[in-house]
Order: sequence, then C-alpha cells, then structure tokens
Amino acid sequence: MTRIYTTTGDDGSTGLIGGKRVPKDDPRIEACGSIDELNAILGVICSFPLPGRIAQVLARVQDTLFSVGAGIALPPGQERGKWGIPAIANEQVKELEQEIDACQEALPPLRNFILPGGSTAGALLHQARTVARRAERRCVTLKRNEPLDPQVIRYLNRLSDLCFVLARFVNREESRKEIQPTFGKT
Repeated sequence: MTRIYTTTGDDGSTGLIGGKRVPKDDPRIEACGSIDELNAILGVICSFPLPGRIAQVLARVQDTLFSVGAGIALPPGQERGKWGIPAIANEQVKELEQEIDACQEALPPLRNFILPGGSTAGALLHQARTVARRAERRCVTLKRNEPLDPQVIRYLNRLSDLCFVLARFVNREESRKEIQPTFGKT
C-alpha cells in the first residue's frame, strides 16, 4: 500500500484528477470538500439503527456523492469516460423526489418551522441538510467560473430536502416531538 501522506500538499496546493495542481481553497476544492463532509456525515448516520429502508437510500446517496465529488475533481477538458466517472442522471434526481414524496405521505403536514434536533440520527440528518446546502452553494460558486453539470446542483438541492424529510421521519419513528421555535409560531 502506498503511503497516505505525500507531502505534495505542504505548499497549500492539491491535485485534481489527472495531476493538475490547484490551491486548496480553489472553488473546485471547496465544493469537493463540502461534498466529502456531507458523505462523511451520512456515513455516521448510517452507523445508527434506522427505520425502514433509510439506510439503503443513504447508501445509494453516498455512492452518488462519491461520483459527484470525483466529477468535480476532474478539471475542465478531462473526459469522464477516461476515468470511469459517471455523470448524475435525471433519474437519480427523480429517485430523491420519490423518496421525499414517500416520506412526506407518512408525516403530518408541516405547518410551522421546526428546530433541528430530536434523536441522534434525526439531529445528524438536520446537520446533513445544512452541509448539503453548503455543498450546493459551493457548486453554484464553481459554476459561475467554470463549467459544471447542472444536474449536480439539482441533485444537491433535492438531497437537502430529502435530509430534512428523513430527519422528520426518523424523529417521528423514534417518538421524538418536533419543537417549534418561539419566533414565528402560529
């Protein structure tokens, strides 16, 4: 096995797929880092017992996020096929929408804002939602300066919605009450 440390990043740069070096705070690296963080949080969530098929849904999402990160780490002009990196398909966005719809059917309608929290898995799903939103923002910044598959932004947008609905679903399954903020109560 090769060493985990290379010392090539000691100067504040990192390598993209294909070897091009960029600063570690490059918008492409910021987007990759947020997606990696989101994937790690989802991994933590999957370590908890989860109701229904949520673990399977999140495992598929994690695999997709790995491909998303690899695609973003591919500099413009590099071919996805050369590296075996799949693009996000419209069907993957639709799958998230179907999961959102299925969960929402099992939940009472949301009439007020709720505070993030509940069970550990529920609270972490709320955190994953916020990291998904940050990853989406980082991708929007990247897209402003370089080509980026618009499906990536759509996928991250739906994923944050899915995390919110899954947090509500997990908390309901674990008999955790949704807490409304004192501001904005109706």
